Amino acid sequence: MIALKASPPPKRSLKLPSETNNFSQDEAGGGLPLIIVNPKSAGGSTQTRWSEIASDLRSHFGPFSVALTKGPGDGREIAKRFIASGRRYIIACGGDGTINEVANGILESGEDVTLGIMPAGTGGDFRRSIGMSSTPREAAKQLKEGLTKLIDVGKVSFTAPDGSPAERYFLNVSSFGLSASINDRVKKKGGFAWIPSETVRGKTKFALSTLQEVFDPEFKLVNVSIDGNAESSLATLNFCVCNARYFGGGMRIAPDALIDDGSLDLVNIGDLTTLRILLNGYKLYSGSHIDLPEVRSTLVQRIEVSPVNAEEVIEIETDGEIPGRLPAVFQIIPKALRLRVPAEKGR
Repeated sequence: MIALKASPPPKRSLKLPSETNNFSQDEAGGGLPLIIVNPKSAGGSTQTRWSEIASDLRSHFGPFSVALTKGPGDGREIAKRFIASGRRYIIACGGDGTINEVANGILESGEDVTLGIMPAGTGGDFRRSIGMSSTPREAAKQLKEGLTKLIDVGKVSFTAPDGSPAERYFLNVSSFGLSASINDRVKKKGGFAWIPSETVRGKTKFALSTLQEVFDPEFKLVNVSIDGNAESSLATLNFCVCNARYFGGGMRIAPDALIDDGSLDLVNIGDLTTLRILLNGYKLYSGSHIDLPEVRSTLVQRIEVSPVNAEEVIEIETDGEIPGRLPAVFQIIPKALRLRVPAEKGR
């Protein structure tokens, strides 16, 4: 069985020479900032609150352009289309899935484009890692007065549902095991039909889904190779490859992760019984789960993973979406994306 090292000591943030502040129209490529809005995010409340969000943005940026997504994948395609026409500053307004799509469009374009985030989603995990406010007025101010910083991104190459090879960049966390099952339950919403939708949002929805899943946890047996070393087998309840700190609606899965250190934080949750999960689940929100003997973490640049049983379907979760399954290769792409971050978090 593969042995992961104990949790590393906290890492110091890297201050990058490319940091700039007070985003200008010139930095937007001579055009207006583009806001890509997912009106269905946050259970559809983004659509009803858009006039308020737009007003907050306008008070700091003046005029801007808007494009609305209509379905999965739209954020990526819209970003690539506007980048091809010269747009250089794009703000994703939605949840982690919307942010992921827009980031993928930017990265796939190969152009020097800056990403901004206007949080308006269910989980809001990536905005927690960068210190972005969940309040539109404050977030708009942070976007205008913050810093532009080069950050790392993760890249996962995997197997698509149709069996073809596929790949996707991730800003936050890519994982498999319990987290993928929880995300699948959250997306389907069927388990919450008896509760008013406005009641079950964000952290509450993820917590309820987690509770439902842990009563019958399924351990996965996988083959793992880390940074080119020999392949070994591993039993896992949850296997998380982290660029940032949070996932699952506020769980601090990788408490020491940094988005600019050139490494991914690999966190493996091993043989935990249902009782142990219930007694220690709260530690996921503080990050103290790292101290449990069943949890191991290490810093990596590349991880190759495949099921021990080649016939088993093990789905992967990437920034809150389920794009495909193992086998997969996870790797870090250092300093790959320009991101607007709050000034107090960028130093």
